[in-house]
Amino acid sequence: MLSELNRVIDFIEEHLTDDLSLEAISDYAGVSDYHFRKIFFYLSGMTLSEYIKNRRLSEAGMDLLHGRKVTDVYLKYGYESMDGFTRAFKKWSGILPSDVSKKGISKTFPKLSFIIKVKGGTNMEFRIEEKPAFNLVGVSRRVPMQFEGINMEIVKLAESITEEQRREMHTLQNIEPYEVVNASYEADANFLKEEGYLTHLIGVLSTKDEVSDSLEKVPVNACTWAVFPNEGPFPNTLQDTMARVYSEWLPSSDYEVINAPSFSFTKMDKEKKDYAYCEVWIPVRRK
Repeated sequence: MLSELNRVIDFIEEHLTDDLSLEAISDYAGVSDYHFRKIFFYLSGMTLSEYIKNRRLSEAGMDLLHGRKVTDVYLKYGYESMDGFTRAFKKWSGILPSDVSKKGISKTFPKLSFIIKVKGGTNMEFRIEEKPAFNLVGVSRRVPMQFEGINMEIVKLAESITEEQRREMHTLQNIEPYEVVNASYEADANFLKEEGYLTHLIGVLSTKDEVSDSLEKVPVNACTWAVFPNEGPFPNTLQDTMARVYSEWLPSSDYEVINAPSFSFTKMDKEKKDYAYCEVWIPVRRK
């Protein structure tokens, strides 16, 4: 995984002045677009679009420092107008583009390089499960992609579930885990935009095909799953586990993510406030 990520970084570096397309970048990613975005975010601490913007502005600053005209530079890095480039460069660096060569100062943002970094030797429990084909059945909604914090659109989706829908989901549920799950899939194709959406489903796993019109049915093919149990303060422990899956486990494991829905479930402790047992299920295959 790390070698693939570094190849993507090299590819981006070679095409900073081009119109970077989804197809061109995802060919190098080796995983689905959504999972690649998550891996990149958890490893680097920034979105892919933020990284590309920073690198372009950094290289633009170097060009200006070497005496290139502002009109040439903004066109080179894909800005539609000088005003747009000037605003972006000033916001990023605190310096006007026209002042870079005059004052001989600029700001830099180096190219990333991914390496494995061992953090404290903390164990990460996981298991590998083979599961036959099943359906995710529940209620769904397009929600904004959000890697951190509480997604209020998902909260609204949970609040919208009717008693009738709950009863039907309960009768359809017939395959482990016998829990209400949160699943994500169908992320917007263009991961260079931060305002993309994905489909989020709250429901159950079922091998039954007869589902009423009040519920969504999403077929999932038979595949291998990496399962990460975790227990502790909620939602911090669940979010930390998700981050470690993408930043530590995947880059150093013999597995890669496949393009299928991932899901998780949460069982709140009845005696301890804001404490829960959770599991994160990631669809994978051996490299």
